[in-house]
Amino acid sequence: MKLRGTGSFIAGRFEAFAREAVEDGWTNGSGQEEASAPEMPTKVAEERARSIIARNDSPDIPFEQSINPYRGCEHGCPYCYARPSHAYLELSPGLDFETKLFAKTNAVQLLREELSKKSYICKPIAFGTNTDAYQPVERRYKIMRGLLELLAECDHPLTVVTKSALIERDIDLLAPMANKHLVKAFVSVTTLDHKLARKLEPRAASPSRRIDAIRALAAAGIPTGVMVAPVIPALTDKSLEAILEAAAGAGAIMAGWIMLRLPNEVRPLFKEWLATHAPQRADHVISIVRQVRGGRENDPNFGSRMSGSGNFSDLIDKRFDLACRRFGLNSEDNHMASRGGLDCTVFRPPGSRAQMNLFG
Repeated sequence: MKLRGTGSFIAGRFEAFAREAVEDGWTNGSGQEEASAPEMPTKVAEERARSIIARNDSPDIPFEQSINPYRGCEHGCPYCYARPSHAYLELSPGLDFETKLFAKTNAVQLLREELSKKSYICKPIAFGTNTDAYQPVERRYKIMRGLLELLAECDHPLTVVTKSALIERDIDLLAPMANKHLVKAFVSVTTLDHKLARKLEPRAASPSRRIDAIRALAAAGIPTGVMVAPVIPALTDKSLEAILEAAAGAGAIMAGWIMLRLPNEVRPLFKEWLATHAPQRADHVISIVRQVRGGRENDPNFGSRMSGSGNFSDLIDKRFDLACRRFGLNSEDNHMASRGGLDCTVFRPPGSRAQMNLFG
């Protein structure tokens, strides 16, 4: 499909039936219809969510609270670990995940109610955990913008990870929050190869545009980092040092990396992508994936699921550390880069400042 990361409606693991394409004589022999298939449009369903803050106690995740303004992601990355979540909606983790999206139109209202509770304890809220809050549909719905406006009003700390340059739109909100130590921003860069990125992340910003976004955020005084995620063995790992150098040159002060993860339905989808776009490397990529996952193609265990284990994983970790030292990333001299740095003490519930002004 044009500008789509996957090419099939793979069934979710909860569905009672699975469908398989067969050759019926109406194709050109390659499995494709003789007439070119039309571009598949993105459809967005507006939903009234019942809750907005997701909480977790996973020991290998650096946040306890997160918000996902949307379900599904139009960027279409075939490796996305969030794809299986669409199976809970009885939709395909394949094409449905990137073409049938859900916008939580009452997100700001729900967050306001949550922050107003006397029992609420302020902790940084993470964006970009199960969907990209700045994916293309955000230009229309502006849900992330509304959430940021509320968090800025309340002086509530947050972190955000994105593959989109649309984050530049909200610098007017993020920069004043950064002055109060309330925000960190990360831009995810998988490769600097534009041709590969177009196939791997078809509707995300180009690699150079993401580096430009890092530059714009850093110039505005916002603590900015780069996430080299995921590292795909034998495909994108060669770009590790170049990505870190480009990000540091643009003003990034922080960096992190995550090894490719292939949970549940992501495994066949990513293998399908490899067979289509990198057939000569496919077996080699999967072979190394098995090496870093203890002989399997996925490792769900805490502590190892993000980085893997074994010689290849250790090599990536050493390369990453050496490059960070060389380019001044994650420096102990930088408070925001080396430690938490986000201030939870200045939080005020929604409306409290107006009340203080009224009676002050």
